[in-house]
Amino acid sequence: MTEQVNVDDEWTSDEGAGGHAADKAGQGVVAAFGQSLKTLRVRAGLDRAEFGMRLGYSAATVASYEQGRRIPSPRTIDRADEILGADGLLRLWKEQVERAQYPVFFQGMAVLEKEAVELLSYDTLVVKGLLQTEEYMRALLGMRRPPLDQETIEQRVAARLSRQDIFDRRPTPLLSFVMDESVLHRWYGGKAVLRGQLEHLLLIGEKRNVEIQVMPLRREESAGVDGPFTVVTQKGGKKFVYAEAQGSSTLQTDPDRATLVAARYGIIRSQALSPRESLDFIEGLLRSL
Repeated sequence: MTEQVNVDDEWTSDEGAGGHAADKAGQGVVAAFGQSLKTLRVRAGLDRAEFGMRLGYSAATVASYEQGRRIPSPRTIDRADEILGADGLLRLWKEQVERAQYPVFFQGMAVLEKEAVELLSYDTLVVKGLLQTEEYMRALLGMRRPPLDQETIEQRVAARLSRQDIFDRRPTPLLSFVMDESVLHRWYGGKAVLRGQLEHLLLIGEKRNVEIQVMPLRREESAGVDGPFTVVTQKGGKKFVYAEAQGSSTLQTDPDRATLVAARYGIIRSQALSPRESLDFIEGLLRSL
């Protein structure tokens, strides 16, 4: 996946027939890892309760890992390898298992996020995944049609939450988010979920490496009329443009195109409320709920 992202001028993926096949392949990776974990645990003479205690989880969680129903974090895999004396056999799975936790259309972008020195995001329908609360995530994933099974929802929530490590990563990336005002008025999951989401935006917006801006509905001009997108910059200055819709995505690597879209984002940012004005606006919405 990384080679495709870095080499191709444009990479696309979808959750149609090919996408479902890739997702099933990802599930197969998780199941195979779980079987390896169980085999090594049994070989070490540990039951699930004892292994879980050493790992810092319950026996039920260990069972879910072994049965491929939950995806362990890279740190958990490292710890399991150490406890079971696996000599690196479990660590070999880390990259594949981590990739499997994302829907196939997002896997290329997930790689880029982990390496980003700057991320610029414009959104018009929902709050950006990096900014979502767990309750908001569950509300959105629960609305998917056809419905996602509960195990897939749990995996995607865990994956989305793990991506939010970007806010505290060192060296610190620069993160800018502009969202259409309409996003902040949508009661996805109900009033309590929206309230929690708005409160979360206020907290994240106070971070020194984060700027959150709102594009007012009454703006007569907006350079964002073509829809949502994300621009990611890697160390060295190479930029990528990511956009998705209806379970499909496009990841563009053409430097001229990326430069143009980054410039467009600059115009969008100038047309939106300032970061301070935006946080004040969000506070006003909270008071009105």
